[in-house]
Amino acid sequence: MFKQKIKKEWEEFCTLMRSVPSIIVALFILSLFAMNLLANKSIAMPVEWLVSDCGIIVSWFAFFTMDILTKHFGPKAANEITIVAIIVNLFFCLLMFIASKITGVWGESFVSGSENIINNALDKTFGGTWYVVLGSTIAFLVSAIVNNFSNYGIGKIFKKNPDSIGVFVLRTYISTAVGQFVDNLVFAFIVSYFFFGWSIGQCFICAATGMVVELLCEAIFFYPAFLITKKWKKNQVGKEYFELRKMEMVNESIDNRD
Repeated sequence: MFKQKIKKEWEEFCTLMRSVPSIIVALFILSLFAMNLLANKSIAMPVEWLVSDCGIIVSWFAFFTMDILTKHFGPKAANEITIVAIIVNLFFCLLMFIASKITGVWGESFVSGSENIINNALDKTFGGTWYVVLGSTIAFLVSAIVNNFSNYGIGKIFKKNPDSIGVFVLRTYISTAVGQFVDNLVFAFIVSYFFFGWSIGQCFICAATGMVVELLCEAIFFYPAFLITKKWKKNQVGKEYFELRKMEMVNESIDNRD
């Protein structure tokens, strides 16, 4: 029974990966990798209590793609693709770490008298530190689950016209706000609070600031996302996946009656 379930889940997962447009998956993975790399650079703020990092430049895009995936394929599919993105990201983080340990010199380190300092700084930035990788992975996984299920749940409330632009905006903004806040807060607590000496107040301010900035970015790009979901539905993107899911639900219903 257990083997059959694993086999069924694997078949469903493979069908999903064949069904989702590869460009969306590639951009999702790229945004996640860039977000983690840019998190190493703090943004200079005019006041001491206001803190953030450069990860907010691209983190909104990861949630942008998750909202598209959730709207069309559902939260389970979005969560599975998120796990794939995290695994790929960790693999490339490992490769970057290995590269940072290889004896050599970075191109930008040729500054008279400062070669070693600059070279070591670049190695640590691109090689990453275990707590940044751990914190970003946990934060993104938790926030992705929160974002995807809240997006789906809000969409289920509006049964009369679920594909309207108003419903899409509502489910996207609310889920992204909650998801981004959770992502920023979990990362700030795991990394910045324990390792960089931030206060609890700074962690909450960073989470709120990042959420606002990322929502503004989504406000600019929500309409292209809406058009993508409409086009996917019109072109029956993921038809094989949906048919498989429908057949599985019918079989489960028959098994439950028996």
